[in-house]
This record gives sequence, structure tokens and C-alpha cells, in this order.
Amino acid sequence: MTKFLNLKKSNCKNCYKCIRHCPVKSIRFSGNQAHIVEDECILCGKCFVVCPQNAKEIADSTEMARVMLGGDEPVVASMAPSFVAHYGVGIAPIEAALKKLGFAGAEETAIGATMVKKEYDRMLNEGRRDIVISSCCPSVNLLIQTYYPKALPYLADVVSPMVAHCLDIKRRIPGAKTVFIGPCLSKKDEAEKSGGAVDCAMTFEELSQWLEAENIRLEAGMDQTEESRARFFPTTGGILKTMLKSREDYSYMAIDGVENCMAALEDIGEGNLSRCFIEMSACTGSCIGGPVMGKAQRAPVRSYNQVATYAGKKDFPVDTLPPELMYKHGVIPGPKPSAPGVDEIEAILRKMGKSKREHELNCGSCGYNTCRDKASAVYQGKANLSMCLPFLKDKAESFSENIIHNTPNGIIVLNEDLEVQQINVAARRILNLRSAAEVMGEPIVRLLDPKDFQTVRSTGRSIRDRKRYLAEYERYVEETIIYDKEYRILIGILRDITDLEKDRVRKESFNRQTVDIADKVVEKQMRVVQEIASLLGETVAETKIALTKLKKSIEDE
Repeated sequence: MTKFLNLKKSNCKNCYKCIRHCPVKSIRFSGNQAHIVEDECILCGKCFVVCPQNAKEIADSTEMARVMLGGDEPVVASMAPSFVAHYGVGIAPIEAALKKLGFAGAEETAIGATMVKKEYDRMLNEGRRDIVISSCCPSVNLLIQTYYPKALPYLADVVSPMVAHCLDIKRRIPGAKTVFIGPCLSKKDEAEKSGGAVDCAMTFEELSQWLEAENIRLEAGMDQTEESRARFFPTTGGILKTMLKSREDYSYMAIDGVENCMAALEDIGEGNLSRCFIEMSACTGSCIGGPVMGKAQRAPVRSYNQVATYAGKKDFPVDTLPPELMYKHGVIPGPKPSAPGVDEIEAILRKMGKSKREHELNCGSCGYNTCRDKASAVYQGKANLSMCLPFLKDKAESFSENIIHNTPNGIIVLNEDLEVQQINVAARRILNLRSAAEVMGEPIVRLLDPKDFQTVRSTGRSIRDRKRYLAEYERYVEETIIYDKEYRILIGILRDITDLEKDRVRKESFNRQTVDIADKVVEKQMRVVQEIASLLGETVAETKIALTKLKKSIEDE
């Protein structure tokens, strides 16, 4: 199923908006990427519409249609009745443009809608069912099949207008291929499961791009046909407008939007509704609010007016298909996601730092309506703990506060007016402050000479590891000042090096004393040497005199 809705991974920016708007939460988030859970998706297209990064894309079926046009069989387009709101023209200009692309012709899906509404009338007249839910919207069908299987007996087993019309085309034109073109993503899935009734399903956007690539422009024109009441089908209550509603003991209601449909299905499951026909549409405003309606989707009143003006007051003249073609058989409930028990949810909540009920903020920032819904998604492997923004915020603040308040370096944060915004314990110790309240919001000049902060603010160049003596505090510090232009704050970091400086002074004093002592020792030694040398000199002189006298005495003899 996810092959019809793809994710461009490079564009997913961790915003959780798709999860927040997905009515059935069929999106799994892992590895910093959103992934569609195939078995749970109802292909409503909300994630495609709301994604701010255009990370979701609908699978393109244009090439499939091109291949069919290249064959020998005639290809006929079935145009969803919302086309008049999207293109602002009637069926004739649409058909003319499609014929230029190679189509054999184009007809309105509203023809099949007339067949379907006649079957609804017949079902109600027979009175065999307590509740009947329309089966025109494939996303509603998937919703019931996957999440509300108890309501399956109430879902009309009549095929959709798309399938009925394509079957009718193939009955009238033997060998024809059919291409449905509309505003709906889920029609691609329905077409694949139609058993060959619909050969290809395209979106209005795909057709528009195709026409643009071929340089084909739609001509203006709006036909008026009284026998076209089923053109109301793409609006909320449009099905009811075409029906006879002859059973006075039945109530008739139109519900649009997946959330409203889910609420109604809950009521049905609880037995709060009976003897009613419910027209259900997944899109708000019905098909004119479809995910691929483009600009028309943002102008619901104008779109409704265009449809209402185009629709006639009588039914299309049609020949009803045989029952074996008009009815679906054997709809099987889809797999329902596993649900955790209370103990599992409580354990996950505790991991998210929510040990008490009051900790459950239910802010919806993670994409889930409540913290317990998020815990259930974690249990199912569709979410992770880090998706809780308050949890991450508290964790980050706690982490940063622990670092700031426990670092041995003094930290002072100033605004651009050089007023104290934050000061940690180490800075208060350096500056002899008892509490931060004494200086919060006060000019830094009350504590320090602001010259360095002013210089950094004006030049934008940081000061790093500048040695500074704070005479009033009798402390030596290494000062670093950083200017954060993005947040318009100055961060001052004071590393207390008083003890290091005192040690350096003591070592220098000791070294000087050592040098002085060495000099004195050397000087004394030199004096001793000189004295010894003097004594040796006298002794040598005396010896010389004595020896000379002895020599002379010997010579005289």
C-alpha cells in the first residue's frame, strides 16, 4: 500500500507534523525519519498535504497510462466529478485535451455514481439493514476494515462510482482500457484491487503535469445538462442530494473528515445509532477537499459553488450493471495494531520521566494526542522516547544546568546592554556573591570592569584566556569572552588561577633565593681558592729562596 505514497528521506526534518495530522497514527518514526506503516495506513493523504518539507510524494501513474495509450486497445478516461472544481471547465474541454494525448474519449465518473445511488435507494427500500454506510470513499472503507471491523456489516457492499463507471465503459466498449483521474490518493489502491475494472488511476496533478509537458491547454467551456444530478457526489451531502430518501423511518446524515467518521463509528459500535443511512467521506468537504485538489482545496466555498452550478436536477440516463458486478463480496477485516496493557504503558511513561499523572502534559508536540497514546506507539515500535519535546527539554536543561553549576569555571551571561542574565556558583565564589539574586538584571559594571565586554560587543571578536588581576577580589583569572550574535548575548568565562599564580610567585621567590644562595656559595669558594693560592704562592717563594741558598752554598765549597 505504501507504494502509492513514498517518502523522500532527505527532506524529512524531524517535525512530527505528519504524525500529528495522521488520524490513525499509521506513521512510524525511527532513525530520524518518518515511515508509513503499510498495514495501518488508510491512504487519506493528510500527511502528504501537511508536510512542510514536501517529503511525501504520491506514486506517479503517468507512465502506466502512456504505455496503455501506446497499445491497440482504446483507452477511456473516467473523470471524477470534482474535476469541475479543480479545472473550472466542463467535460467537453477535458475530453478534447485528453484526446490530444491519445485517449479515445473521456466521461464523467458521475455516470457510475448514478448507478451506485440507485443501489443505495434499493437497499433502503428493502429495509433489510438497520444502518447503511456509503462505500464510495476507499479511505473510509479501509478505516472500517482495519480499525472498526464490527461496523463491516453496515458498510454497503456496493462498488464505488469509479469501479461502476469503468465496468460500464468496458461493457459498452469491448476491449477498452480505463483510466480514472481524480483528487484521491486511495483510488490508486482501490484501482489495483478492482479486479481489472480500473486499469490505472491518476491524480489531477499528474494529468496537469502531463498536459503541461505536451503543451496542451484546456479551452474554456461549461456545458449545462439537466440530467447530471450525480455531479453533486464530490461534496459533503452530495450523495444524499441525489437519493430519493423515501424511507421516513430512516435518518440521513453526511459526515466528512476522518475524525468525525471515527466518532460516528464509535457510536455505532456502542449501539448509539440505528435506522440511518450515513454518507461518509474521509476528506473534509468530501472529494472537493481531496489531497490532490491543489488550489481548489483551499477554496471550499468556491469549489462547492462550481460543483453545484454544474450539477443538474435529474439523473444521468444509465443502464444498471448486473448484481454480480455492482456488489463486492467477502471483505476481510484487516490486521488491527496490538495494544499494550496498563503496566506496559506505565513502564514506558516512567522512562519518559512521567511517574505521576500531573507529569502527563498531553501537549501533542510529539504528534500524539496524549502521553499515553505516545507510550502505546512506543510499545508498538512506531515512536521513541526522544520524541517527547518536554522530556528532551527538561533533560537538556538538567544536563546543561548540571554542567554550568558544577563547572569550576565562573560563567556570566550578559545581554547586549551588558546586564547580568545568568551567573553560576563558581562565578559567585570568585566575585564574593552570596546569591545570584543580588546581581540578576544589574549592569556588569557592578561586578567587573566592563571594558573587555564592550570591546567584544563592538568588534565581534572573542577574547580568549586573557590573564587578569581582579584587585577588588584579590584574585587572578584567565578571562574568555564570547559574543553570540544569534542570541544576542555575551558569555564570560572566568578561570580562577589565583592558587596557580601564588604557586608561581612562590616558585619564583624560591628560585631567586636558591640562586642567591648559589651565588654566595660560589663567591665564598672563590675566596677560599684565592686564599689557598696565596698561601701556596708564599710557600713556593720561601722554598725557592731556601733551595737557592742551599745551591749557592754547595757551589762555594
